Amino acid sequence: MRFPRSSGLLLHPTALPGTGPCGDLGDAAYAFVDFLAAAGQSLWQVLPLGVTGFGDSPYQSFSAFAGNPLLVSAARLEGRGLLAPGTLERLPGRRETGADFGAAHEASRAVASGMASRLGRIARELLDRFRARTPWLADYALFMALREAHGGRPWQEWPDPIRRRHRDALAEARRALARPILEHEVMQLAFHEQWLELREHARGRGVALMGDAPIFVALDSADVWAHPELFELDADARPTGVAGVPPDYFSATGQLWGNPLYRWDAHAADGFAWWGTRLEALFGWVDRVRLDHFIGFVRYWEVPPDAPDARGGRWQPGPGEALFLSLSRRFRTLPLVAEDLGETGEDVAELRDELGLPGMCVLQFAFDGDRENPFLPRNHVANSVVYTGTHDNDTTHGWWAGLSGAERATVRNELGPSSGDIAWDLIAAGIASPADTFVTPVQDVLSLGREARFNTPGCASGNWTWRLADGQLTPGHAERLRALATTHARA
Repeated sequence: MRFPRSSGLLLHPTALPGTGPCGDLGDAAYAFVDFLAAAGQSLWQVLPLGVTGFGDSPYQSFSAFAGNPLLVSAARLEGRGLLAPGTLERLPGRRETGADFGAAHEASRAVASGMASRLGRIARELLDRFRARTPWLADYALFMALREAHGGRPWQEWPDPIRRRHRDALAEARRALARPILEHEVMQLAFHEQWLELREHARGRGVALMGDAPIFVALDSADVWAHPELFELDADARPTGVAGVPPDYFSATGQLWGNPLYRWDAHAADGFAWWGTRLEALFGWVDRVRLDHFIGFVRYWEVPPDAPDARGGRWQPGPGEALFLSLSRRFRTLPLVAEDLGETGEDVAELRDELGLPGMCVLQFAFDGDRENPFLPRNHVANSVVYTGTHDNDTTHGWWAGLSGAERATVRNELGPSSGDIAWDLIAAGIASPADTFVTPVQDVLSLGREARFNTPGCASGNWTWRLADGQLTPGHAERLRALATTHARA
């Protein structure tokens, strides 16, 4: 699907400014949408919006469907009478420059308890309607309540009747855990309502939202517990192989993600219904979806479950065109972006082009001296999305600091005269690109160094915590972005 010529910014909501332990869907989110509109930008790209698990990574979630309760704005709930007066004063506030996920979880638990205690008749009716139209909610809320009741242990370690979902055991768990189940349900309702309100505000300001769908789900998730038949598991619910990527320019030993692999034959047997339901939920939140690790739909890297790293894996065939043909029968259009970075091969490009999906170009990867490099601005194709860098890259100033003198000379020869700020040089080159869509991380707009990097692939700690400060994005930044967007027909 071709998208209109546009540009936008990449910022995950946890990185929004504000007084809470991490960014949320309150006033700062609306102010960011207004900044985008003032800057002539018509796209806000976020990372996956799910409930974060291991390492606070948006790509390791307890559910492929649920929204992250850490993003729920307590201020908006209190303003609507859904929390007792004075609740906000008792919640932990912003104590660090970055996101404090420990404090955010503490606040979220308090908000869930307070909201569940204060449900009135209208809110209960709203919750009942939400339950009726949200097929994944019952399994998710029960899974989270059970996980807490078992001390945070993964579901493979639960008692056998619960682990294997015996009907009587599930019924008893629902009775015994009615209150924590309710708390998880109300937080999902709150996230859903607040996100849709924010989306409506964005639409009113001419800003589209682009979400992100990780190809794999976490082993310790409601999805795998509720539908083990869709995943490559043994009789004890252990993975027979796990997901990763082979060695590449990010890591010499590859990346060992550890996610369970799909039983693609089982998905095909029911017309890829789980995938259709998943994308339907995402399209209810966002206008476009970035398909992470698009290569995995063509072929995926299977690693033995006990391997120390990803080097001993092997390629296995993915579902290919069959999945997307099934999805196209379900949806009128497929507003998808294929994350096709890395050494993917011609078969991946062929499927991407056959489906008409835009691929991705990263300017930081463009300047290797090869004049045929597809990431060079003059080689960009229209149906693509161009970035200065993504959440997995260093900031542009961090990248520049790591280049040799010869490498910097190559960049300068390609870009021409410098503005004195390499981040804005790349932004200008990207906005001028023939590609339909250009996106830059907010950190590059702010000309920040590697201290502001959001994620380092293959590094299990120290990620996802960078956060905006109040007032850090200024009218001057907006004016500069708008001038470039106007000049290059993106405003």
